[in-house]
Amino acid sequence: MRQNLASLNLDDNTLTAIDVALDSLETAFVALIALNPEQRRSLARMGDKSEAFCRQTLNVLTLNPQIVPPGFDLAEAQNDMAALDRLRPRLMRLMRLTERADDSATALGSDLMTASLEGYALLKLSGRNQGLEGLRDALSARFPGHRRTPASATPVVTPPGTTPPGNTHPTA
Repeated sequence: MRQNLASLNLDDNTLTAIDVALDSLETAFVALIALNPEQRRSLARMGDKSEAFCRQTLNVLTLNPQIVPPGFDLAEAQNDMAALDRLRPRLMRLMRLTERADDSATALGSDLMTASLEGYALLKLSGRNQGLEGLRDALSARFPGHRRTPASATPVVTPPGTTPPGNTHPTA
């Protein structure tokens, strides 16, 4: 095999430890919410420039409580900002970990695909006289449009006025 981007050994003890850690994270993050696609599309977004605007606005409102109407929940907005500040470093770590896990899964899949393509090529070359034609044909389903047609199923096309093989009478 010419490619080996990743090599993982996820034994039962390691998987158990990962599952326990994930259970702990899911329990600790029970307050996280899930938005449906429509909610995601309709929300106002806070990017980097907007974040500076939000922080500055909250600071101005905090320093000038006389302009804040009773129906405006400044304390909740401040709590949201504090929660975001505390969540972000953990989110960044989770995103890095997820990206590494995704890259590892991609690399493992690529290693498997490369090895399988090499194995299939070996099967095509060396499997002819080994009684492996049926298995090779089954594997060829992965490549639509490149399927081999068995010789018995190949139609014989004869030009008009000629005799097809095995027939002694000319066609009309």
